[in-house]
Amino acid sequence: MPRALLRQPLFRLLAINLAAGVCLAALLLGGLLWVNPGHLRELIFADSSPGTALGLLMFGFVITFGSAAMGSAIMAMGTDLRGGDRGGRRIPIELIPGAEPIPVRAERSMRPARRQSELRF
Repeated sequence: MPRALLRQPLFRLLAINLAAGVCLAALLLGGLLWVNPGHLRELIFADSSPGTALGLLMFGFVITFGSAAMGSAIMAMGTDLRGGDRGGRRIPIELIPGAEPIPVRAERSMRPARRQSELRF
């Protein structure tokens, strides 16, 4: 079962980006403990159970950065990162055998909606 999941490209993309978010969360937590803003490190380690506070911080950072990395990967799926076509989505003509573009004239058939200058209650 796990091998079948790893063969799925979408699952693999999400797993890789989740791992990147977890690494970023661990780096941020380590950086917070190293920099010690507002004596946060001393406050955490002075408690009787510092693992709870560290676990909660790590959990929040993993949720935040993991979901941000996964979401940005999903949103970037349709873009060509090599600098290709930057226009709108187009259907390639090669996908439809024998297809040729047909010029179509678009006429304006509706009048624009009039804006009301004042609100009536």
